[in-house]
Amino acid sequence: MVSPDGLNYSHFRYNIGGGDDPENRNCDLHHMGKGKGLRAEMEGFKDFTGDRYHWERDSAQRRIMLKIREKRPDAVFEAFSNSCPYYMTYSGCVGGNKDGGKDNLKPEYYEEFAHYLVDVCKHYKEAYGIEFKTLEPFNESATNYWYQNGSQEGCHFDYSSQIAFLRVLAPILQASGLSTIISASDETSVEHSIRAFRAYQEAGVLSLVGQWNTHTYQGDNRQRMRLSSLVHEANLPFWMSETGSGGRGIEGNLKLAQRLFDDVRYLKPEAWFDWQYMEEWGDQWCLINGSFRRQFYQKVKNYYIRQHCSRFIKHGYDILYTDCPQTLAATNASRDTLILVLLNEGDETTHNIQIQNSKFKKAKVYRTSATENLAEIKDGFTLKNHNLSIVLPKQSITTLVIK
Repeated sequence: MVSPDGLNYSHFRYNIGGGDDPENRNCDLHHMGKGKGLRAEMEGFKDFTGDRYHWERDSAQRRIMLKIREKRPDAVFEAFSNSCPYYMTYSGCVGGNKDGGKDNLKPEYYEEFAHYLVDVCKHYKEAYGIEFKTLEPFNESATNYWYQNGSQEGCHFDYSSQIAFLRVLAPILQASGLSTIISASDETSVEHSIRAFRAYQEAGVLSLVGQWNTHTYQGDNRQRMRLSSLVHEANLPFWMSETGSGGRGIEGNLKLAQRLFDDVRYLKPEAWFDWQYMEEWGDQWCLINGSFRRQFYQKVKNYYIRQHCSRFIKHGYDILYTDCPQTLAATNASRDTLILVLLNEGDETTHNIQIQNSKFKKAKVYRTSATENLAEIKDGFTLKNHNLSIVLPKQSITTLVIK
């Protein structure tokens, strides 16, 4: 996951669990196991107001984060929350309100929840030397997805409630001594993110937010450009902090690769995040497929397809404009290396590329298709008078590393 020869991932998100009622007085036992399995049962660090912090909890997620930091000392971490602890909610359940379109965090607990989030961040810095770059208190909160007895932690916040909570959280985080900044608002779609941004602007709370996050489960390129303009005009760092896609086989994997291309070309975020690394079922919502029970895992096609971007377009590279939506281009800071990633979701086709560089002599070419996994290709392309012609097989992705 973190090796330069693997996925070369460097940015990760840590989920601060709310924790459900241990007595299940307002929800069914293991109700979150119905959707994503028992791994969706996040442990909270407190069981009631006035309880001590149980820092021994959430050991599995912590162990993974510490291993990432060990293997990748330059890793960047964000802390995010899906729900406050159950005892702060209207429903008494961290799945959400009985009505998924209504807030679940009671306003009288705003300050206590803000301290809870900041205290977790302080603990990880003091105990483990991990200082989160950002703290994200919301997750797809404008939707009606999150409801009592649901399949994961979730909490609706109206835009007005998000704004009110930010006004409480910001001074508490600032007084903590951490360099962590607030990120928001992690809406599920680009359109929802635009609405949230404008609501924050109108309320005058954008100054409390140090970074803008969005998901891209839905959105077209016009919406991407609109949101990009808003965020960059405000001079805010920008992350595409979560996405994923269904489908079947390599067809679904390449569809998500096109979304990556569109996000990078039109949103222009500084970082782009997969939803998750590993999944037990299928080959779409993961890069590694396996069985937690049998302790078995394997790379799936999605892993190699993602490598075509993440292994070669490295941190600090600049994205270049191309006139082909199925192409992603980047160059390094010294401008001596050009990366071209070419996507083909259909039948065999040919790309013709003009390289205006008299020193260009050759390229290394890598391809993933139905029968290849990041295989180095020695033929199928020609170079003549700085015009590169390359054949793209049916349903494939190809990366060129040009010195």
